Amino acid sequence: MNDEPSMNHVPTPPAFMLRFDPLSGVGPALSFPCDQAGRVNLDSLGERARCNYFYARAAIGRQFGMPAVQSGALG
Repeated sequence: MNDEPSMNHVPTPPAFMLRFDPLSGVGPALSFPCDQAGRVNLDSLGERARCNYFYARAAIGRQFGMPAVQSGALG
């Protein structure tokens, strides 16, 4: 049996994404993988994504609207 990771492994896209849309309609939206309830596993995020997530949460009502859970397949 070979314990090495397969070179042909394609990561599975997340089933759900938590999306923060900009209030002004200008600028990028921020999206993060989450569960169906919108809970983000912070340990699974890289440092930059984690900082962006905290920023988006802190800027709700000023720069971003309330986040919405979307199907990850829509990506």
